Amino acid sequence: MNALPSPRQLQYLVMLSETGHFGRAADRCNVTQSTLSAGLKELEAVLGTPLVERTKRRVVVTPLGRAIAARAREILRYLEDMTDLAAGGSRKLAGPLSLGVIPTVAPYVIPPAMAAVRKAFPDLQLFLREEQTDQLLARLRQGDIDIALIALPYDIGDLAAVSLGEEDLVACLPARHVLAAHKTVTPAMLSKTPLLTLEGGHCWREHAWAACRFGSRRANEVFQATSLPTIVQMVAEGLGVTLLPRIAVPAETTGHKGVVIRPVAPIGPARDIALVWRATSARAEEFTKLGAVLRQVCAAAIAKGHGRRA
Repeated sequence: MNALPSPRQLQYLVMLSETGHFGRAADRCNVTQSTLSAGLKELEAVLGTPLVERTKRRVVVTPLGRAIAARAREILRYLEDMTDLAAGGSRKLAGPLSLGVIPTVAPYVIPPAMAAVRKAFPDLQLFLREEQTDQLLARLRQGDIDIALIALPYDIGDLAAVSLGEEDLVACLPARHVLAAHKTVTPAMLSKTPLLTLEGGHCWREHAWAACRFGSRRANEVFQATSLPTIVQMVAEGLGVTLLPRIAVPAETTGHKGVVIRPVAPIGPARDIALVWRATSARAEEFTKLGAVLRQVCAAAIAKGHGRRA
């Protein structure tokens, strides 16, 4: 059998590919720069091809080196999953776990979830990262995070997912807006009034548009913001109307006397909050147990969102 690269050598190449710097790569691998450099030379000898171009001023990973680094990430991830599988028989949710969450879920679910998770799994250490869906799924596939809390529908490819609860959307209106006189508003009504939305990249924007069947024409979209609190403040100033996920209603509208909430009908759920992870992970059973706790939290948050109607 031909000589094979070692996991350590592959890690060196991955870190160098990501940092583009011998010193920083060595720091991330917790080795000296000379050790990392020697390991890379050994890897090149095993593979029989140069992977790195070295000069006095900079280091460049060759195109072939980058391609091999991408494969190496996959191999290292599988090795981590294998280690998890070996330990799975004796371990219940414990130790560090990195959880990614999208911005239109995190503020409304994570605070109560932390208490619930701490009670159910006292030995679990959650590390949180809040980013948009695309970035979270990329980190998940690369192994930078263990699981992610996102909203469906969304193309998650071969990732595994468990539903935590469906929620509808509501219209958030200035109190003196003409639509505020209605107990319920329709997508047709909303299509004729200026709408304030989240900027591109936030999946909530697409979920709301799809639920209301606005299609690709968005002529009444007059402003895009980076956060729901900013948009609700603009609604309170009478600058337009927005659509909110049900779980955001209590946090974003309580205390705003200048806004009212109206159901949007006749449409069904706008999105499905879901926990996703790599299908190859050996911790699927653990993640499913965590999902059961998070499902209760989401159900309570959605129910709370139904409490504020005026």
